[in-house]
Amino acid sequence: TTITTTTTSTQLYQFATSSQQGLIDVTDIYSPRDVYSMEEWASQYGMQKADGVELYTHDGRSDYGVSTQSGASAGQTIIYVPSDIVLNSASIQQEFGMSLQQAEAAVVQIDQGLDYRLPLFRLMAKILVEYEKGQESLYYPWLNSVPRQFYNGVSMTKVCYSCLPPYAGWLTSNERIDYSHFAMALRQGYVPLSQDTIRNKEVVKWAYNVALTRFHEVWQPERAKLIAPMADMLNHSAEPNCEITFDYEGNCNVVALYDIAPGSPLTISLGDPTNPTPIFAQYGFLPTDCATIFCKAMHLDPQIKELGYEFNELLFQTQTGEIAPKVWDIFLYEILQNNDPGSAQQFGMACQNNDEGTKEQYHGEYFTYTLDALKQHVYSILSDAENLTMKAQSYDINSHPRVPVIVAHNQLVSQTFTMTAALLEQMG
Repeated sequence: TTITTTTTSTQLYQFATSSQQGLIDVTDIYSPRDVYSMEEWASQYGMQKADGVELYTHDGRSDYGVSTQSGASAGQTIIYVPSDIVLNSASIQQEFGMSLQQAEAAVVQIDQGLDYRLPLFRLMAKILVEYEKGQESLYYPWLNSVPRQFYNGVSMTKVCYSCLPPYAGWLTSNERIDYSHFAMALRQGYVPLSQDTIRNKEVVKWAYNVALTRFHEVWQPERAKLIAPMADMLNHSAEPNCEITFDYEGNCNVVALYDIAPGSPLTISLGDPTNPTPIFAQYGFLPTDCATIFCKAMHLDPQIKELGYEFNELLFQTQTGEIAPKVWDIFLYEILQNNDPGSAQQFGMACQNNDEGTKEQYHGEYFTYTLDALKQHVYSILSDAENLTMKAQSYDINSHPRVPVIVAHNQLVSQTFTMTAALLEQMG
């Protein structure tokens, strides 16, 4: 039975270390993550675990997760984190008041499209404020437990982007652009931070990455992004055995989705398992259990939008190379647009209305043209992936530590598209 804590926020700050003993050196990427002190700290403030739940590590330095040695039953709360130590973008908004409102107005003035990402900006600002307090911060043990080196899109350089296929390059560079706009808004000075902090690019980028890679989004009672220390230690799986939930008071529960065997890692979903590239761009790792990848037809983005399709419907199977039916649709739609606008309109309506009979008629009539277009696309991506992989491998890993994950991404593309090419050749 979970016992909720009644400790107040004021009491928590009184418990924090009274003398500042220096800031976390976020550039010291070789410093081990102190996750066990974080666990002890969270427990002192009411975090509870089911019997047998423990942290584990693959490398003893940076790669950690959570497992259960005793197993768990479906529906069981495995970890409970009280709202007092949960970072909540909604309460951060109240905490900082007008200063944060002015900073957010600056964000939107720089890029109106970032209005949707303001909860992330609030988390980033809160992390920077707590970072600046050093060991006087309530959250120091948690901040000292999170990674200092990241491999995602924000952390990449222009060299990294130049080694990625168009879709991955687009996703990763967009994340970097959003971060740079957040940083520009911070430098306007509204958030109560020192100039030393807001002009330290490494610290600001680290804070953004911590927020970006550890939040969980909720929609009730209002949309917010939250980070629950200890619960944020669960790793990703395409077939997760746990989910993270928050009640209306902001308390976090990690709940078993089904019976979990003793000795199992506890996992959650960090994104759509049908398309690993967005996970790669946001989190900086490539899921090894993905069954599909996006077909990479970025040049057909107008057609995708016109037909009302989503990227996660336009897939190649990673084990077989098999092509999703809607991939054929977007290639044929472009062919018809370029050669027979009237037919393109009729085919487009059939796609939007799920009129499979009409779609089948057009696919039969234009099959050879669609097949040729798909072949050209697949062989073009294969050539690009091979060249980009060679380019990435030419760089010194010490200077460009993200090369291995970039190469792994490109090799997944190459392996999948090679199988797809073989299937297309069998068709004619």
